[in-house]
Amino acid sequence: MTLKNTRTLTLLAGLLLTAPLALLARPDAAGSGGLPNAPTADQSTAAQMVYGLLSDSRYAYRPRALDDALSADMYKRYLESLDAGKQFFTAADIAKFDAYKTKLDDAIKSGDLSPAYTIFAAYKQRVDERVAYARGLLKQPGNFDFTGKDRYDYDRKDAPWVADTAALDALWKQSVRNDWLRLKLAGKKNDDIAKTLDKRYANLAKGIGEIKGEDLFQTFVNSYANAIDPHTDYLTPKSAENFNMTMSLSLDGIGALLQKQDDVVAIREVIPGGPAARSSLLKPGDRIVGVGQGESGAMDDVIGWRIDDVVAKIRGAKGTKVRLDMIPAEAGLDSKPNRIVLVRDKVRLEDQAAKSEIINVPPADGAPAKRIGVIKLPGFYQDFEGRRKNANDYASATRDVAKLLTKLRADKVDGVVLDLRNNGGGSLNEAVELTGLFIDRGPVVQVREAGGRVQVDSDTDSGIAWEGPLAVLINRGSASASEIFAGAIQDYGRGLVIGETTFGKGTVQNLADLDRWPANEGPRFGQVKLTIAQFFRVSGGSTQHKGVVPDIAFPVSVDATEYGESTYDNALPWTKIAAVPHTSYGNFAPLLPKLETLHSSRIVGDKEFQWWSQDVAEFRAERAKKWISLNEVERRAERDREDGKRKQRQAERKQLGLDLDPLGDDSNDDGLAASERDIAKDAAREKLAEKRPDPLLRESAAILADAVRLLNADRKLSAQVLPTATAPGHWAD
Repeated sequence: MTLKNTRTLTLLAGLLLTAPLALLARPDAAGSGGLPNAPTADQSTAAQMVYGLLSDSRYAYRPRALDDALSADMYKRYLESLDAGKQFFTAADIAKFDAYKTKLDDAIKSGDLSPAYTIFAAYKQRVDERVAYARGLLKQPGNFDFTGKDRYDYDRKDAPWVADTAALDALWKQSVRNDWLRLKLAGKKNDDIAKTLDKRYANLAKGIGEIKGEDLFQTFVNSYANAIDPHTDYLTPKSAENFNMTMSLSLDGIGALLQKQDDVVAIREVIPGGPAARSSLLKPGDRIVGVGQGESGAMDDVIGWRIDDVVAKIRGAKGTKVRLDMIPAEAGLDSKPNRIVLVRDKVRLEDQAAKSEIINVPPADGAPAKRIGVIKLPGFYQDFEGRRKNANDYASATRDVAKLLTKLRADKVDGVVLDLRNNGGGSLNEAVELTGLFIDRGPVVQVREAGGRVQVDSDTDSGIAWEGPLAVLINRGSASASEIFAGAIQDYGRGLVIGETTFGKGTVQNLADLDRWPANEGPRFGQVKLTIAQFFRVSGGSTQHKGVVPDIAFPVSVDATEYGESTYDNALPWTKIAAVPHTSYGNFAPLLPKLETLHSSRIVGDKEFQWWSQDVAEFRAERAKKWISLNEVERRAERDREDGKRKQRQAERKQLGLDLDPLGDDSNDDGLAASERDIAKDAAREKLAEKRPDPLLRESAAILADAVRLLNADRKLSAQVLPTATAPGHWAD
């Protein structure tokens, strides 16, 4: 596949099509450092540069003037980023903040961001007050009687700001009572419950109190960036580095995933093939208490540090050494640490790369069994820098999928399912080139720039890596680049699209490096991921809002009013442009009724699929309720029903000879936060979850197998559906 040149604002190789970034640092990500009272000089300059890019230039696809109207929008978003659940501020607080409602535009333009810091200082004070109140409740046993008819209204997204502190007290009392009840139902004793929750609430206040100025700056500037459109974001230099590592699936370090637990950073997972794994000296649950550079650099005591600060100390250039003081998972925190030395190396994040497996679909209607290859692609990743340097081993979704297709062909599979569920997108180049593995040249996507010019991105390489039967599995979490690929496969009639309607993100982003203009030697100002274009399918339609609609639909697990592009109040509207000529490999319309009939008949007897459908319906009904009972008898009955259902299903699996659920014996709710669990056990449980029965994937393979059988058995139907095919089993030639 050839490298497509980027167009407007080519400041970093590679256009991006991704889901939104998280804004505010998580409380468990806090540690050392403190919040200054004003931005640094570089941050003030960065804010003004972001203004120049988003509101005072022609780079943004839909620029908005930074005026009082946009300031009011920023104000709303900034408050939401701090207190989305309206759990800390009162209406009186908001009335005071309203003085800044039309002044945030001036703050960005001038670089004087004092309003953001003033509001945050009040937020921190309110957090401290709420935490003190919550911790005080734990000392009053009378608060934890669960025999009444109380309920906890947990969904406060659309709730008004509460009137006063008394109303906040009432809200927090119910929240604390729910936390207590969850732990009680999980079998915890009262003393242990009180200790667990006291530490949890204390950590909340500590985390907020130790948020750094760069975190607050990014959050505030993003209230401006996100007001432009949902997918425009500002990234600090550190956030930009992490984003690029995610896209490239590689980093230089020791090869370990870390997690904060109380005041200590611990190993959550050792990445296969990395320095940590090769040393055999680290395991999940081990805690890092000291970090030193090289053979003799000073050892820094990192207890209490932010996790990102510890990560920064451990990462480093390939070939350099890092010393770690480690306390084994099984030892007390006051034990003498073990000192180990590791040589940093480039680490590939294989868990996030494409993977394959084979599903055996049993015989049906006298036709033999079918072997269906599955490729799971979690993202359209690409190492932009490696590709720019013409490196031979840069990470690429297309390159990885091509290798897997070669392997599946050698394994003589009868068809391939490309699983794009929860694939939020990535590189536009990768979306185009991945499509090129399944078509022989032709347009893949149309891109309309801010000025109205439309450019067609095409696969220009001849040849098809897989010409056989193909299906694409999607859900509501499939976004952007996933929608380009699925839409192109559908428009070309190249394969079946199965699952749920996708996210509906039809815009293109690019990374603008703010350090390019001053030509800094090192990163100072960060980057902006800004929307520069809108993409359209070759058929002319946009995926914006509407998404890609599957040929064979599964029950909707997440409603479009709850998740997706349509939930953003400032998303671009749906529109359409002219289609471009493209090959039509097939027309599956005559085949779909037969596939629907076979699918409907099969899932009636498919226990796993029926259980999944039942769980989805129950989840959506519970979510729509937006409250939960605080009556122990009712909650225990609900828990017992869930436990009974889980055990009954596991028993039926044994009776029917189905694969067992590796988590079938686990309780659904232990009442603990992630940082409160045993890290090693929680990580192991996460790995087991990947092996749980997947009825949707299995049914997708069965649908594709049905299509293969029907078309191979009926030459007249095959000629109607696949007019260009030259042989059975060929869906593209």
